[in-house]
Amino acid sequence: MPIDVAKALAAEPRRTEIAWNHKDVLLYHLGIGAGRPATGADELRYTLESRLHVLPSFATVAGGGPGSVDGSIGPGIDVDLAAVLHGGQRLVLHRPLPVSGRAVRTGSVAAVYDKGKAAVIVLRSEVADDDGPLWSSDNEIFVRGEGGFGGERGPSRRPEPPTRAPDKTVDVPVREDQALLYRLSGDWNPLHADPEFAATAGFDRPILHGLCSYGATLKAVTDTLLGGDVARIRSYATRFAGVVYPGETLRVRMWADGDGGAGPGRIVAAVAAVERDEAPVLADTVIEHT
Repeated sequence: MPIDVAKALAAEPRRTEIAWNHKDVLLYHLGIGAGRPATGADELRYTLESRLHVLPSFATVAGGGPGSVDGSIGPGIDVDLAAVLHGGQRLVLHRPLPVSGRAVRTGSVAAVYDKGKAAVIVLRSEVADDDGPLWSSDNEIFVRGEGGFGGERGPSRRPEPPTRAPDKTVDVPVREDQALLYRLSGDWNPLHADPEFAATAGFDRPILHGLCSYGATLKAVTDTLLGGDVARIRSYATRFAGVVYPGETLRVRMWADGDGGAGPGRIVAAVAAVERDEAPVLADTVIEHT
């Protein structure tokens, strides 16, 4: 079996020095769809260096990402890229992200779960700079065909969205070239660019990165319910429930706590692909904020 669970969990954490600057932040924001309209005052917060703030989901690509899936995630793990999908992502912010910075990322395999027909690998990253912790993240990697080894199934979180109508609904168009632009931030998996490779993985054409949908959703929620104030975000978690094809439209439904996002609380979101009868894209999505 390509996954040696005991070896993966026993491996020493890997420490990596990472750095980023305003150009990396700008590229990331463009990669998740910022800049429409190009001269809009609210969009310039994402696209103009003199007004720039950092959407917290940038943490998923800062310094090239938390160990991009390249078939060599760590000791004890050797997987086929064509069998890999992103299962879920959780991000905890300890303070607002700077426009430029240098930090140390400490990464480890936190868990390996047996889902029967697949394995789920949880990659954990802790990132800190000279001033202390910046963010923590759990990156869940779903590997088809690698389950059935008798391990724990792992937790099953299913926070249901409220039964009432959404407080806000926003449609986010995905450009035809969105995946080609987003991959420049560090995820070079050919699944998102090469039609032949996508076909080997069972897709009609290349699919959008899950983390691109993740970032686009956080931007939509921030701009719609949090007044565009990225510093209010404290954590952001989701489960990737389905794929998105470049050129489609994301429909983001949002439910805020009783004050509509004006004060501390949480926002629940659900994301679907409009053109495919609102097929689920992101589920179990929760943003906690001040």
